[in-house]
Amino acid sequence: MAKNFLAYPELRHPFEPRPIHEPGHSTVLYQGQRIQLSKTGPGDDLLIYPQDLPRINGFTLKPEGACFEAMCVPLTDGMLVENDGEQWFNLTAFADHMGQPYVADHNARVWSFAEMPARRAALLEDGMAPDLTLTDRAGKQFRLADLKGKKALIVTWSSW
Repeated sequence: MAKNFLAYPELRHPFEPRPIHEPGHSTVLYQGQRIQLSKTGPGDDLLIYPQDLPRINGFTLKPEGACFEAMCVPLTDGMLVENDGEQWFNLTAFADHMGQPYVADHNARVWSFAEMPARRAALLEDGMAPDLTLTDRAGKQFRLADLKGKKALIVTWSSW
């Protein structure tokens, strides 16, 4: 008689709740990464240690504010919080200030952040197209790098 088995026994009960992090920890989801924080501040806002900021979103705290490459955002009231003698950075207040969407599961202590509009705009302004070899209408091949310094419109099409 044939015996039934499941190829992936760990998926036997896919809807069973599984912890995303160790008890007492918090998790931030950002740009496809899962950043686990061993300690966060109390309350529904995400209060993190200032030194955790670079590994979460690449920003660092400087005297002029929170900076990412050449972009610096002055800190507003409520971004740096003092609680029980410890200094915290309010990441949700920073996201609100930057217009960055996020969702939070306060019970599970998980926050998921979308891309910041300011960073996305900077990527589009400085974005470089890859060096492609294309064929023009006459069948002659040329490289996209040959158009450096000129404006180019690339039209693509796909049947699917």
